[in-house]
Amino acid sequence: MKLTDETIPGTNLVRAYSDHEIRVGETLLHASCVLRADKLIVDWRPQTVADLTLADLDVLLTLDPEIIVLGTGARQRFPAHELMAHVLSRGVGFEVMDTGAACRTYNVLVSEDRRAVAALMLEPK
Repeated sequence: MKLTDETIPGTNLVRAYSDHEIRVGETLLHASCVLRADKLIVDWRPQTVADLTLADLDVLLTLDPEIIVLGTGARQRFPAHELMAHVLSRGVGFEVMDTGAACRTYNVLVSEDRRAVAALMLEPK
């Protein structure tokens, strides 16, 4: 799906996505990534929810988010309860959804000037 709202110059917004790739600005990504309005991490380690660890979530928490939006691929898959509790216990919101919904939600949150971080997983080709 193509998203065309780029009303915030210099801000990382998702321009388009599919199950296998995400376009952030002019950058085309084919693996898990992390977005913040002013930062793009193109090599986030976990490729699936089953791969997710506390250390992976700590990478997200160092970005000082108000909310983390976790995109889990083509389908919504929840991480283990202790992983979700790890984020929530720090007073950070944590939403889990399919990657398409996560892309759209992240763009809305950033356009509202929220401190949002999107952690996005893609389906392997």
